Amino acid sequence: MNHHLGFGLGLRAPHYDDILESKPDVDWFEIISENYIDNHSGYVAFLNAFRENYPIVMHGVGLSIGGVEPLNTDYLSKLVKLADNIDAPWVSDHLCFTGAHGYQSHDLLPIPYTDEALAHLIPRIQTMQNILQRPFALENPSTYVAFAQSTYTEWDFLKKLIEATGLSILLDVNNVYVCARNFGFDPKTYIDAIPKEAIIQIHLAGHEDRGDFVIDTHDHPVASPVWDLYAYTIRTKGMIPTMIEWDEQIPDFPILLAELNKAKKIAFDEIPHAIQKFA
Repeated sequence: MNHHLGFGLGLRAPHYDDILESKPDVDWFEIISENYIDNHSGYVAFLNAFRENYPIVMHGVGLSIGGVEPLNTDYLSKLVKLADNIDAPWVSDHLCFTGAHGYQSHDLLPIPYTDEALAHLIPRIQTMQNILQRPFALENPSTYVAFAQSTYTEWDFLKKLIEATGLSILLDVNNVYVCARNFGFDPKTYIDAIPKEAIIQIHLAGHEDRGDFVIDTHDHPVASPVWDLYAYTIRTKGMIPTMIEWDEQIPDFPILLAELNKAKKIAFDEIPHAIQKFA
């Protein structure tokens, strides 16, 4: 299975026609899993029209891997079916929980970084790996509060999960920057800590800078310091499949392509012969 897909974009409804008609120079697309798992069977044929020209990876927001309830078997069966139907190279979600006691927050809520949380997450990750039969990745979250009970940094917590399960990481470079600003750590320390062989994909996105804190909004171009951190990531970790996320105030497709081309330029400036590594 090829994990070196190159440079991709989020597949969003306003751009469906543009993509199908113009077949832009994009290596792959990412879908939000929940947008498709409950739709009628025609959506598989619809996605397969894109798959004639592009691989499609799946990124979820509803798994609630960090929640206390058992994993939702109905949700998982639909997730696996979709992954199989579109031959997704990998499936990802977030290191978070999304609700409790039957309440769904529709938000990505932080978890404590403790030994108890590790013991809870490890078998749940192993369950996901077993049922998907393809790489399963978790994305580092953007967070705005921290638990007093935490005994690990976020990056050390991720390393423990990787060591215990072989988990893949969807490294959101913007989220690393957001958290570094919000909690006052060096973002390069985070990047340095994540084993390069564990990183299966990178996200880049825009944020809202409010001075005292930063919010991950996905409604702006990628900010200059995030581009700098991305360059550092490629320089120190090597070439990793990279995509641009833009989910609110979605611009015309050429603007997204320009952001993607900027990522390409930065990556190839850092590793001039990197194109060979995607072959």
